[in-house]
Amino acid sequence: MKPYDIEIQRLKAMRHAHGLIEVSVDALVQTRQLRDDESPSTVLSLPVEHARTLLLLLRQQLAELDRLQPRSRRSGRA
Repeated sequence: MKPYDIEIQRLKAMRHAHGLIEVSVDALVQTRQLRDDESPSTVLSLPVEHARTLLLLLRQQLAELDRLQPRSRRSGRA
């Protein structure tokens, strides 16, 4: 697996379909240079204001998905 640095420049849109939440973004993606003591992992960076916006958008999408579920599945009881 190749590690990358992904920097979110702009959040554009969010939607859900077929069990997935899709987020459209403008992003800068670069190959990540690893140090000797580092494990290979991809890093996602975004400004605090984008993180807050993303959190609000995720909450909206999840609330909409919950409304689509039958009441028996929403209550959390079996």
